[in-house]
Amino acid sequence: MKPIQQFRLLGLITLVIFPLPTFLTFHFLDLKSPLEILSLHELKQVYWLLGIQLGLLYGYFVLLVTQHAAFDNLSKKQERILKSLPLTWLDVLFISFAAGFGEEILFRAGIQHWLGPWITTILFIAVHGYIHPFSIRKSLQGIVVFPFILLISFGYELYGIWFGIAAHFSYDCLLFSFLKQK
Repeated sequence: MKPIQQFRLLGLITLVIFPLPTFLTFHFLDLKSPLEILSLHELKQVYWLLGIQLGLLYGYFVLLVTQHAAFDNLSKKQERILKSLPLTWLDVLFISFAAGFGEEILFRAGIQHWLGPWITTILFIAVHGYIHPFSIRKSLQGIVVFPFILLISFGYELYGIWFGIAAHFSYDCLLFSFLKQK
């Protein structure tokens, strides 16, 4: 399988498989149905637009901050891998939506229900590899991204799941677009 096909498959897995633990746990504990978790009625509200704005603003902030010399070579391996893929604009949109949807359902609607916003934020950043217990320098990305993920966590509680999905989507979309253009 070609690397671009693997990348697309990972996106599909994130989109379809990541939400399953939340859906199944809430279903079997009689807490919420998958449709209640998805809160499709929230799409009529404009909170998802706030999420898009937050994701874009924070994405630009991260792009500016990570230009500093302290970030040299920290994400170069990820950047090289992504730049080597022949990503189309459809890939950028799909992967960004898959990550936003799948990860926000898992972390915000699922894990955050049990662990709260602070612990879920730390777990989210750790799972993405942005925390290194023995190197502050390697944890710089986690330190920079922490406020954004925490804002998504509290935004989920105030504005719902589509706020978080939209923020995550627009943030990833901006960063993937930047790498695609670089």
